[in-house]
Amino acid sequence: MASSPLVLSPQPPPSAPSSKFPPSNISKAKALALQHASTAPASPTGTPTPPADTDLDAGAQMNEQVRRQYVITKQIGRGTYADVFSAHLASDPQQLVAIKRIRLQTGWTNGITMDSIREIRFLSELKHPNIILLHAVYSTKDQKISLVLEHLPLGDLEEVWHKHHLPYGNADIKSWMLMLCRAVWFCHSHRVLHRDIKSNNCLIAADGCLKLADFGLARPFADPGRPMTHQVITRYYRPPELLYMARHYGPKVDVWSVGMIMAELAIRNFLCPGETDLQQLAMYCDLFGTPTEETWPGVSKLELYMPPSTQKGMDGTTVATRRGQPASFWKQRFSLLGDEGIELMRGMLTMDPNKRLSSEEVLRHRYWQVAPRPTRKEDLPRRPGSREDGEKRLGEDLKRVAGEREEVEGGRADKVARKLDFGALRR
Repeated sequence: MASSPLVLSPQPPPSAPSSKFPPSNISKAKALALQHASTAPASPTGTPTPPADTDLDAGAQMNEQVRRQYVITKQIGRGTYADVFSAHLASDPQQLVAIKRIRLQTGWTNGITMDSIREIRFLSELKHPNIILLHAVYSTKDQKISLVLEHLPLGDLEEVWHKHHLPYGNADIKSWMLMLCRAVWFCHSHRVLHRDIKSNNCLIAADGCLKLADFGLARPFADPGRPMTHQVITRYYRPPELLYMARHYGPKVDVWSVGMIMAELAIRNFLCPGETDLQQLAMYCDLFGTPTEETWPGVSKLELYMPPSTQKGMDGTTVATRRGQPASFWKQRFSLLGDEGIELMRGMLTMDPNKRLSSEEVLRHRYWQVAPRPTRKEDLPRRPGSREDGEKRLGEDLKRVAGEREEVEGGRADKVARKLDFGALRR
């Protein structure tokens, strides 16, 4: 495993948040649960080869053992993709979990979407204090796959900045961002792209710890010559190279999304809430300047790149080349971050991905060393409200299909349509 940059290495994560959780072999449980749920034909003309009776019996027994370890108390979320339940350990009602029960989808082999397979795969592999923990996987009697996830009752980062009565400062932002950046670096150090980082995928545990969730669009790093889909990452957080339909990209697409989250925390609003991909690009160009071959070598070769003379500004007028906003704009609008924080944010929000900071370079930035020190997670501001309110938000966050946004006040967070070419997991 790669070593963490500088002194920012998190402590080795425990195998489970509490020793009271039963040990589990998630890889084996995952395989058996998927096998147990595989009843639909793989194609209209054929049926899957049935497993041997002994394998089925062993799988059914292990699946039942896992299922009986948890007691569902109530439903906290319902969506077209999944239902979410609050539950606890059968052996200890104080040990809470969230169970995400994935609905069978028509049109997919065995009724299981590629999003679901990806989420199970990567959460099984990536164990880190700032990544949501997958305790177990099992299938229900009606053959739905259930993911047993850690209970995260304090909402998400979007809810934090959206609640204007919840005060916070630079030290708090630094703490949230440090936890997020560690999670992203950990994914990248294990050659995994997340591809759907956004504020409401950053969930908050009872102790204030931030956890990156929703790995439904994640994938391993591709070979340099292998194309990938550009239709990933929710639009507000999508980097310009994907809006220009780049099919070859790397982990810096995630870094752009992290930079957008940092900007949101600073201004308590979406930085670029484009209603279309073209409007999103126009907002980027107004903020950061129109990309050209001089500022971004190779940009003109991207499929949807438009020469500056054909682009229009937010006021609808044609502008030959937009220079972007001056330093005074960033200093005034993002004053909460301080000079070093603005420098880091701008480094993550660099249009040319080759000049954009990597997740390791982010953790090496001087922002983390200058005052103020990051707030201890236990002392971070917390959303007001009851446990029931927190569970409701958790249910809303976990029920979404990857790449989808929920409506928020003001109606500015639309559901982003996805047409993903999920021909194979490598996409």
